[in-house]
Amino acid sequence: MTLASRGGLDRLDHREALDHREALDRRVSLDPLGLGVTADAHPGRTALVEGERRVSYAELDDLVEERARALGHGPGVEAVVASRDVDGVVSLLGAWRAGRAVLLLPADAPAQRDRLLSAWPPGSYDVHPDLALLLSTSGTTGSAKLVRLSHGNVRSNGEAIADYLRLTADDVALSTLPLHYSYGLSVLTSHLLVGASVVLTDESVTRCCLWERAAEHGVTSFAGVPHTFDLLTSSGCADRLPASLRYATVAGGRMAPDDVRHWAGRLPSFVVMYGQTEATARMAWLPPHLAADRPDTIGVPVPGGTLRLEPVEGAEDGVGELVYEGPNVMLGYATAPVDLARGRDVHELRTGDLGVQDEDGLFRVVGRLARFAKVLGLRVDLDEVERRLADSGVEARVLEHADGLAVLVRSGAAPARDRVLGELGLPAHALRVVPVDDLPIGANGKRDDAPLRALLAGLDDHEATGEDLAERIRSTYALVLGRPDARRDQSFVDLGGDSLSYVEASVRLGRLLEDVPTGWASLSAEELAAGLEAARPARTSTERWALVDTSLVLRAVAIVLVVGSHTDLWALPGGAHTLLVLAGLSLVRFQLPAPGTRERLRRIGRTLRGIAVPGVLVMGVDAATRGTYDWATVAGLNNLFGADRWTDQWRMWFVEAICWGLVGTAALLAVPAVGCLERRHAYAVPLTLVALTLAARWSTIGWTADNPQRYSIPYVWTFLLLGWLVGRSTTTRLRLATTAVTLVATVGFFGDHVREGVVVGGVLLLLAAPQVRLPARLLGVTGVLAASSLWVYLLHWEVYPPIEEVSEPLALLASFGVGVPAWWAWTRAGRAWSASRVVGRRAQSQ
Repeated sequence: MTLASRGGLDRLDHREALDHREALDRRVSLDPLGLGVTADAHPGRTALVEGERRVSYAELDDLVEERARALGHGPGVEAVVASRDVDGVVSLLGAWRAGRAVLLLPADAPAQRDRLLSAWPPGSYDVHPDLALLLSTSGTTGSAKLVRLSHGNVRSNGEAIADYLRLTADDVALSTLPLHYSYGLSVLTSHLLVGASVVLTDESVTRCCLWERAAEHGVTSFAGVPHTFDLLTSSGCADRLPASLRYATVAGGRMAPDDVRHWAGRLPSFVVMYGQTEATARMAWLPPHLAADRPDTIGVPVPGGTLRLEPVEGAEDGVGELVYEGPNVMLGYATAPVDLARGRDVHELRTGDLGVQDEDGLFRVVGRLARFAKVLGLRVDLDEVERRLADSGVEARVLEHADGLAVLVRSGAAPARDRVLGELGLPAHALRVVPVDDLPIGANGKRDDAPLRALLAGLDDHEATGEDLAERIRSTYALVLGRPDARRDQSFVDLGGDSLSYVEASVRLGRLLEDVPTGWASLSAEELAAGLEAARPARTSTERWALVDTSLVLRAVAIVLVVGSHTDLWALPGGAHTLLVLAGLSLVRFQLPAPGTRERLRRIGRTLRGIAVPGVLVMGVDAATRGTYDWATVAGLNNLFGADRWTDQWRMWFVEAICWGLVGTAALLAVPAVGCLERRHAYAVPLTLVALTLAARWSTIGWTADNPQRYSIPYVWTFLLLGWLVGRSTTTRLRLATTAVTLVATVGFFGDHVREGVVVGGVLLLLAAPQVRLPARLLGVTGVLAASSLWVYLLHWEVYPPIEEVSEPLALLASFGVGVPAWWAWTRAGRAWSASRVVGRRAQSQ
């Protein structure tokens, strides 16, 4: 090598070294979390965990650098979907390293995401060099008004949190909150700043398998809003928190003092925090050793920040607006593109919260400036009213409405009205008490009053304009379910609908709407009415066709086949086993969508009660008067104590099979691990259960069942599970898989090709056509046959045997002639009882 060439190489090495130094400087200057420094110092340390994937700080640094190069370095705004996975984090950090300001979008709220993108469309913006992050203001996700946060804001906020929580590189956080929510994002930033690990997941805290994985990863902390901890308690997952847990934090709204004490006593360390998006998340924290004694306070300012009270006109002595100063206070708001180029125009944050400072220096929030209302000349603190109601055991939301107050109450409506009137001295006409089933919580876990305001507006509109289509649908739900308290924003499933009431509701809606869409039971009255034209009158023309749920038609056909086969009018068995399949499908539609394990079990129990009570009633009366059934059969124990040959005790095999099938299903889902698996693997779990029942069958009785084995619970549970599979067959591939499983499970089991064909045909029809066209004139009779199927099955055994000897068609008609009126009377009585309970509760509120 010549001297000249050697000098060229030295210059190249020097240039590469300069480029490397510039790249390193860029990594540091555009990296508020110090990722590049941590990656260089501890490259092998785990930064992120997603499922089975572990990403070290070195790997994360490389991924971020790769994403930054792909974006191209330079100023601008980059919209990033804040998904709780490695790609979401890399997109955020990569945009920062590329020199972009990040507009963080919600991952699980497409409508809100679209509103943000509509207000701030992708494009070229003149951006101030300090601008790092754009977030929707707290509680207004999707609003065009954005909070402008700097790199310094992000870093100082993370450092303050790491300081008072004493975070180290050994900590492991669980991402229990959305990353587009400033509180959830602060968990990520504070941990990455100290070289700790974050387990990324978007699973609900109500899934106990989440906490099993948390234990596997040695999670030391998680963050939540008050609602998070309510969910932990109601789901039973509070008992499954990992032993590795060092602390938990709560923010995002006031937690009741008793709840703070409870969790402070239950967890190694429980930290109450206070903040706003405008302060990059945190402004105050309550040292955990004070939680038990001072649970009503927000504590002291975070390191580097200060709080003071600004006097407020008309406020009580010692009460003022909380004003925060610190390095994490935002640059300002952005409502138009020109705002993105501005530097800092906010130096302190007027929180809008009213507070006091106690003698020991701790701050307490006692109200909110915007939560004051003028009612008949009186200045009313709505938060204080809610607190006083809560102290008296009434859970409510209080909103300013018209010329007075609206109190929306989940429980104790009468005490709420009396308490508010007594406390405030308001006349009765200035107060409106509205019973509601739920006090909504938003996606960020905070109170969400928007649906309640919409409800109040809807009530006003209804009073002014009368019924519209949504109201007629709501009235249908209310009538069929005996729920006069039904709201327009509730669905048939929300209101407790099940397979027993689904049929009548379908028929009534079929008369009301041109077409009833698939999945209507999960739509609220407002959602179902949206996009539809005005309700039309009942169909009378024989030329009109109605679009009907296939399961409704199959239920009607199945019960006709059952009774016709028993009366020897035809030989088409298989209807009862088809009804079992429909019961499994109903499980998916009405019971499994429930949000938590307890609610799932409650819904299954309600369906079980709706079948078992009529069954026990009919069999019990027969046992006492005619002696057809023994008391083991009445108790549903014929499978245990009955004969191994067909006797009269086997007549009610269907009722016994469906009841114990539901009990077995409920028992499985009550196991946290199984319930969690079912939510994560909605198709695989019932498929596994089918495989297990088939293996048990083949190992004990072989391929073909004898009589009465074909009616025995261990072997017919398979058909309920097949209906479960049908309900989970949401793609062509899954429908083909279910078809194959149905053929394997059914063909050869009965030793009767006709019966097997009926069952397989029913399953294939459900899979191929969720809805079918039916002559409109047959809609009513089909609905009655389907809805009354249980009572017809129960009573036809009491009716047809003696009549069959005279006339088989007459025996068929007599079976329905008794079963249908019994169903009508039972349903109306149950509906009236349910309605009377609701009316009674309303009367108490007056």
